Amino acid sequence: MNAGLTAPPPRAARPAVRAVLFDLDGTLLDTVLDIAAALNAALQEQQLSPLAAAEVRLLIGRGVPTLIERALARLGAAAARADRALLQQSYHAYYQNLHERNAFKARPFPGVAQGLRGLHALGLHLAVVTNKSQDLAVDLLARLELGQWIDAVVGAQGDRQRKPDPQPLLLACERLQVRAAQALMVGDSLVDVSAARAAGMAIVCVPYGYNEGADPRTLPCDALVESIAELPAFLVGTSRPGAPLRPV
Repeated sequence: MNAGLTAPPPRAARPAVRAVLFDLDGTLLDTVLDIAAALNAALQEQQLSPLAAAEVRLLIGRGVPTLIERALARLGAAAARADRALLQQSYHAYYQNLHERNAFKARPFPGVAQGLRGLHALGLHLAVVTNKSQDLAVDLLARLELGQWIDAVVGAQGDRQRKPDPQPLLLACERLQVRAAQALMVGDSLVDVSAARAAGMAIVCVPYGYNEGADPRTLPCDALVESIAELPAFLVGTSRPGAPLRPV
């Protein structure tokens, strides 16, 4: 983030925030244990070595195909003949099975429920925009009792574009009936930042996510919040005329 970050223009010159869009994995939910379990089960099918959850954490970002490619690259020559299509198919099957057996270990990060509740109380529209399967994202939010505050979920489905393409963010805005300039994206990775910039919306980042192994604090976002619980007060503060974004 540039040290010389300037204050946004006065409120009259910029639309008020009416909606907040959230990334899921690494922003609202810590899902690395489930991702590692499904990945390692798929790798084992092809007699490939498992990866520790700490290693898998560094590989998360840009969807399952990229996760598979990064895992195989880490495994080196032993993975040269791996069947990538079968790995993806097996990964999805094992991940789905975790949910069907209620054996998933995903949990909200601290402060997430408090933050969503507070934003909802402010009258803001909330959406989740994720590269995870649409059905799995909806299921997770419901089971973890977060769906009550979410008005729309846009996940991977059919030929739908994925982040960093702006299309899923714009689709979320359409469903919430707001313009992109009236929405704020909240994420943990360069994928989220790139998608928000392309969609023409501001972005706030959290410092605890995955970000493909890089420190989220280095992301070129508009502001950083330590926890989703801080967002309601942050937005109330920046709604004052001429109020600056908190510098990173």
